[in-house]
Formats: sequence, C-alpha cells, structure tokens
Amino acid sequence: MPSVQNGRVLFNSAPKDFPVPGETTVYDTTQTIDPDTVPLNGGILLKTLVLSIDPYFRVMMHGIEGQPGFQIGAPLAGFGVAVVVRSENPSIAVGKHVYGHIIVHQEYTVVPELGALQIMEKHPNLPWSVYLGALGMPGQSAYIGWKEYASPKTGEVVFVTTGAGSVGSMVIQLAKKDGLKVIASAGSEEKVAFMRSLGADVVFNYKTTDTRTVLKKEGPIDIYWDNVGGDVLEAALENATVHARFLECGAISGYNTGQPASKMFHHITAKALHIHGVIMAHLPLMKYLPEFYTTVPAQIASGELKYNEEITRGLDKVGDVILAVQKGTNKGKAIVLVADE
Repeated sequence: MPSVQNGRVLFNSAPKDFPVPGETTVYDTTQTIDPDTVPLNGGILLKTLVLSIDPYFRVMMHGIEGQPGFQIGAPLAGFGVAVVVRSENPSIAVGKHVYGHIIVHQEYTVVPELGALQIMEKHPNLPWSVYLGALGMPGQSAYIGWKEYASPKTGEVVFVTTGAGSVGSMVIQLAKKDGLKVIASAGSEEKVAFMRSLGADVVFNYKTTDTRTVLKKEGPIDIYWDNVGGDVLEAALENATVHARFLECGAISGYNTGQPASKMFHHITAKALHIHGVIMAHLPLMKYLPEFYTTVPAQIASGELKYNEEITRGLDKVGDVILAVQKGTNKGKAIVLVADE
C-alpha cells in the first residue's frame, strides 16, 4: 500500500473562554504513513475508529491537578476505540479492538504496547460508539458513582443536572430502578422530552424555568448529581435535606467563563451533607466493572436502558464538536466517527 494521509488534530493554543475551532485545535494533514511498512519495533499499529468528545477536554486545555493536560503542538488524546491493523506483539492479534482514554486523535498510531488500553469485545447487537457513551467512561462514572456514593432509599428525591447527557441519562434510569422520585434538568425542549422518555418524574428546561422554583415545589432533595456547578449547585445546597448526598461529577457552567466561589457552602456544615467527587481516576473500578459489563450491555441491547448519541463523521470536525459540547448544543453523546472498519 502506498503512503496515505495520516490526519490528526493538534492542540494549538489554550483558549481564554470557549475553544475556537481552527485556533484552539487545528486539523493537520501534513503527515503521511504507509500502514504496510511503517516500522513497529515490536509494537502495534492502530487504526482509529471512533472518538469520544467529552466536557473535560476544556479542563485539559489548561491542565488539571496531577495531570499535565493537552500539550501544545501535540495531538489530542481521549477515550476512543481503535482496531489493530498490524502487530509484532504475539499476544495482540490483528483485528482486535482496543479501548481506553489515550487513543490519539489521528488516523493511524504506532504504540509500543497496550499500556492503559484494553482489548474490548463488544456485544454483537451494539455499535462501537456505545462503548464511548453508555458503556464507556460516562456510563461507568454514572453506574459506579451511583452504586458507591448515592445510598438511595425508596421514595427519596434526586435532582440530576444535564439529565439528557450520557452521564445524567444513566443516573436517571438507575435512580428510577431504585424507586426514587427524579427531578432532571437540561437546556432544550428536545432534551427535556428525552429525559421524560427515560422515566424522570419532573423535567424542565433550566434556560426557561427557574431551578429554585422547581426544587422548592418538588423537593427538598436527598441526592444531587451535579454536572454543572455554579448557581445550580447553590440552588441544590439551599434545597437539600439533612444528610443529603452530593455527587460532584462536573461543573461545565464554569469551564469556559470561570467558576466563582460558592456563597452557599455553609449548608454543607449546617445540613451535615455528604460530598463525593465522581471522577474515573478515583472510582473503585474493579469493585463494579465486572458487574457493569455482565449486566449493562445486555440491558442496553434489549432497550431496557436507553441512550442517545450524536455521531459526526470526520476527524476534521473534532474542533467543531468540542465547541458544541462546551456550549451544550450537541443533541446526544458526542462521538466522532473517524473511520469504518
């Protein structure tokens, strides 16, 4: 095979507020590769199939505590699925699929070993894209965070923000299975309709309906699943019961505009609240992943658990999808389809 284009998405500059496609990230086509002859030096050649575009990308553009973040001039990396097209490692066969959080945003990548990547076998009735949403990091964060920290009791009230997202939608369904009253918010009428289809009891568009009014009427809340932070977090603190559990999974309201300090943290002490950070790096994965993979794929395939995704074709669209996720204009789990099998 002659050399082919090896397109990649480079991190070009850290944005001051919202990322700018073509400025914050740049789609580069200057690199070529011959998949048949590129030296592997005992490693493997991966062909990228699908990439997950997640809210935390914005945080990685400035780095986060304990992690270096994206590097200027280097390709982005995140959760994705790739297929092995050549291998000089006898334990990794051609045709196997790998999943993980360090899939590079380029068409072909030579890696010396799997490292943090894992070989993944998918359910025969599901596409690979689902393994980046409901069956990937977002779904696992929701499932494990809920199981480990929510301590739900039948009849309690939970408030889920970004309830139409890949994390929030899973939380809604888990909460309903546990017999809770679910209040859920999102930013469009289409997303509100999706949350209603998941079984949420009270759904509203936070852009047109006042959050405090809803919580005062439908609460108080025993569990808060936070994906947004900011003023909505403060509203939840005001309307929480004593010993309520707050599961802090994200704060996207401040990722691009700055996150002012909360004025309501006195509620944590006054109400003896339980605050838990929900981030994959610190979740007890091995405690729950066997159960997750044994049960959840079949439930999704059967339709018992629902999901929603928005697939965009083309590595050159990564910058646009990143911006859509930060602005909340995506209509489902944001996936970029890089290549077919």
